[in-house]
Amino acid sequence: MARVVSQTKSAAVNPLKSSQPLGAAFAFLGIDGAIPLLHGSQGCTSFALALLVRHFNEAIPLQTTAMNEVATIVGGADRLEEAILNLKARTGPRLIGICTTALAEARDEDVAGDLENIKRTRAIELVGTEVILASTPDFDGAIEEGWSKAVTAVIKTITRPETRHRDPTKIAILPGFNLTAADIEHLRETVVSFGLDPVILPDVSGALDGSIPEEWIPTTYGGTKMDEIRDLGAAMQCIAIGEQMRRPAETLQRLTGVPYVLFRSLTGLENVDRFIRVLAAVSRKRAPLNVRRNRMQLQDAMLDGHFHMAGKKIAIACEPDQLFQFSDFFTAMGAEITAAVTTTGTSKALQIVPAETVQVGDLSDLEGLASKADLIVTHSHGREASRRLGVPLMRIGFPIFDRFGSQHKLAILYRGTRDMIYELANIVQANQNPPTPSRT
Repeated sequence: MARVVSQTKSAAVNPLKSSQPLGAAFAFLGIDGAIPLLHGSQGCTSFALALLVRHFNEAIPLQTTAMNEVATIVGGADRLEEAILNLKARTGPRLIGICTTALAEARDEDVAGDLENIKRTRAIELVGTEVILASTPDFDGAIEEGWSKAVTAVIKTITRPETRHRDPTKIAILPGFNLTAADIEHLRETVVSFGLDPVILPDVSGALDGSIPEEWIPTTYGGTKMDEIRDLGAAMQCIAIGEQMRRPAETLQRLTGVPYVLFRSLTGLENVDRFIRVLAAVSRKRAPLNVRRNRMQLQDAMLDGHFHMAGKKIAIACEPDQLFQFSDFFTAMGAEITAAVTTTGTSKALQIVPAETVQVGDLSDLEGLASKADLIVTHSHGREASRRLGVPLMRIGFPIFDRFGSQHKLAILYRGTRDMIYELANIVQANQNPPTPSRT
């Protein structure tokens, strides 16, 4: 069990984490016809928007209540109502996801009560649009917590509490924020190959996969449909991916009785084997030929890649679920985690990270611990530490803005694990210093 070391600095240097409201907005972007609305100042929204646009290279429909000094002092209920009605009139969204940014929490506003009053008094104007609140103050938690809170709020608000029948082929999947659009698309294809009908919430593979619609759409296009969310109670089984999705899965179980199984990671041979066994049990079918062939390819890649990775020292910094996902993968390939840094110390996933200690901190903490590492693993903001230390960088997580196609990077199931082995081995090979005649 890893020992979690709390943050001791009073300021972040080269920050690692992204905020809760950004995580909640990210989750709402995976729902069809949605618009995330950040309840706070314009600066909070601009910062989140810049990160999302740089990561995805796409137009992001993110809006703000634009609270100023006066609204912060006297209360933001009027600004919230005005923003909701303007969005409804101009864009006609199916869902408006409200993410607070700490201004309301700092003055102890009853945002939930204000929203209920707005929905009651403006019921006619808001017909056809769900308005959902996720309380996500940015002075607490990180992007994982925001994502989890948004998905939980969606299930509580939209999913019908009772379902008369269960569809034996329907399966609900709750992916964590660390799954890319490519991961979710491959996940869907694998589940469908077993003859099952997956409902994925949220589904960023439909909304943030880089596709161009025939005409401009002011909301998200693609993602989980509202009817699918309402009927989640008809699913035979729920699969939650990542410790961050335990709360939404428990909420769905309490509301509808759908049982859930939690996978902390879908990367690595043993983790994927367990996932495939669950699909086989639910569908009562043997794994398809393409899945079995992908497994054989992964076994071969593990044999080939182990020679390049055994004994390598890895310094990694990312969100808790992703930290476990990749550190577990690295150690399975024979590497050693010599430095592990994360954003928040509350996740249970940190207790099983294969490292002696996990430091809650920033990228300056990682730089101080990574001087003897063979590889640094984090997002694009780690490139300065990589350059100063002369240690190669493997980019994972959010944001990745200095490389193209991050949303199409596959890292789960047999095929994704195989691809990660190849990428890691290629980075190691490219940065080796082979012996020369003079050195010999």
